[in-house]
Amino acid sequence: MSPFPAFPAANRLLQELPAVEHAAFMAACEPVNLVFGKVLVEPGALIEQVYFPLDGFISLIVSLDDGDRLEVAMAGREGMMGVSLLLGVEESPLCALVQGAGMALRMDAARFRSLLSSCPVLQQRLQRYLYVVIGQLARTAACTHFHQVEARLARWLLMTQDRADSDKLYLTHEFLAAMLGVRRAGITQAATALQERALISYRRGNITVLDRPGLIDVSCGCYRADCSLYSRILDDHR
Repeated sequence: MSPFPAFPAANRLLQELPAVEHAAFMAACEPVNLVFGKVLVEPGALIEQVYFPLDGFISLIVSLDDGDRLEVAMAGREGMMGVSLLLGVEESPLCALVQGAGMALRMDAARFRSLLSSCPVLQQRLQRYLYVVIGQLARTAACTHFHQVEARLARWLLMTQDRADSDKLYLTHEFLAAMLGVRRAGITQAATALQERALISYRRGNITVLDRPGLIDVSCGCYRADCSLYSRILDDHR
């Protein structure tokens, strides 16, 4: 494995680890580029590598037998991909698709499992992150069933903006419809409503968030709940 370059890890799960654990983690991983649109693992496949995004982000998607897809979680610099390994399960239940290009730290799955046994603080943080992911999955299921498309789209744009760290996003109607599990007409109507309120600008797949506080107000309470859960379980605990 090539030496790790001299730049600090920006992944929040790795912040404030004991120096010994941080050094052990960095020695076991390598920096890689996350390429937009690349599938990192298919559902049912073995997880061979784990990813800790630094400035890219990954969609975790349920794929049904009839071809329908629904995004149920995201993993950006606040999280990781491969969390089922914490449970001793090597099989991925979801499709992991790179939604935002950028850098990540990658580690071989076997080495990751071995590292956890000698890094108790890291293991505890990742176990707490697993709890957050379970909460996000459950909330997404309820949100998809009960909340209006406009509010769900606002939540999704906020989640994407958080991980992209940019006001400018490139997202087609077709992609948004697949991620939210609705028809393209529903996305068009919801995006138009948000644009008429001057919350976003949308043109040919280019979305610019113009009024983030306003977008938060329009989104369902699930966005605030997700942020609160992460802060309470990980940030406050740290």
